[in-house]
Amino acid sequence: MPEVKVAHLSKRFGDNAVLNDITFTIADGEFFTLLGPSGCGKSTTLACIAGLERPTGGSIAVGEATFAGAGTFVPPEGRNLGMVFQSYALWPHMTVAQNLAMPLKIRKVDRREQDTLITEALAKVGLAELKDRYPHQLSGGQQQRVALARALVYSPSVLLLDEPLSNLDAKLRDQARAWLKRLQTELGITTVYVTHDQDEALALSDRIAVMSKGDMVQIGTPQEIYETPATAEVAAFVGRCNFLTGTVCGPREVRLDCTGQTITVPDSAIEGKVTVAIRPERLTILPPGETGANVLTAQVLTSSYVGSRHEYDLRLGDHVIQAETTRAGLTGEVTVAVEPAACLLYPTTDALPKDVEALITIAQ
Repeated sequence: MPEVKVAHLSKRFGDNAVLNDITFTIADGEFFTLLGPSGCGKSTTLACIAGLERPTGGSIAVGEATFAGAGTFVPPEGRNLGMVFQSYALWPHMTVAQNLAMPLKIRKVDRREQDTLITEALAKVGLAELKDRYPHQLSGGQQQRVALARALVYSPSVLLLDEPLSNLDAKLRDQARAWLKRLQTELGITTVYVTHDQDEALALSDRIAVMSKGDMVQIGTPQEIYETPATAEVAAFVGRCNFLTGTVCGPREVRLDCTGQTITVPDSAIEGKVTVAIRPERLTILPPGETGANVLTAQVLTSSYVGSRHEYDLRLGDHVIQAETTRAGLTGEVTVAVEPAACLLYPTTDALPKDVEALITIAQ
């Protein structure tokens, strides 16, 4: 399988810039995810790779073949890429086998070979016994597998997936996610996956590219994206995070605006006003009388039981923060602590999404 190279990709619709100088390389056999909120440009990037959109600038290549750039544009049918759409796009008047046969007929594959390829593709997705059914006779999960089998039946060089699990209910989506990861690993096919679901991205990907407003903000492994987000915006989008403003007042020291208290943070070259980001699970609620690093006093506002843990909203000065613990029934005043290494520092010029800004300040 060849690698995918996207260099300085841009796309405009009239005066609206949708993609701005997007560059990345996907290794042979890698599961690469484009992650971001609606309107960030991730689906447009995928459409440009597929040939469904013509880039305004930049280049796209798979292996030695250039698909777009320098006066070159190869149409979708000339790219040998498999694509699964969010809607699955199955022909309702055709059986499962007939749906899979269509791309083979377009490629003028011999009828006997078609039967072999269809049987093999359906076996890969565990639906060989359903080849004579129609789409309306299948569950949502089965339809998703048929769409994937149709994308695999002609042995594409790269598999493109545009939010293929978003139409499934939560439990089925979790099951499909695990199955899809196993299948991709077994096949070893280079895969480009688009989603706005951060849990999906973290669970499935070898690497993740986080996008925002047409820009590529950060590329890294799931652990890098979650543990060391490049900006406050990435920290806010990938997982839950508490944000506290403050001022650097010494080496590894920040004075919090909400309490006036000084906490210890990792070494940083950032000076002046800063935003401190802390994941809820990195906050420890201490038993009475215990002490720890960066100890803060907070008031319990609400609690939620979510099965494996309890989630608490806490008032810290004029801010609301969230903490997670296995301890139940906490009320009133509590003491929380956070290790310095768990405090992520960003300049206050790193803009947070408006919905996140609205969550971090509490009405008195």
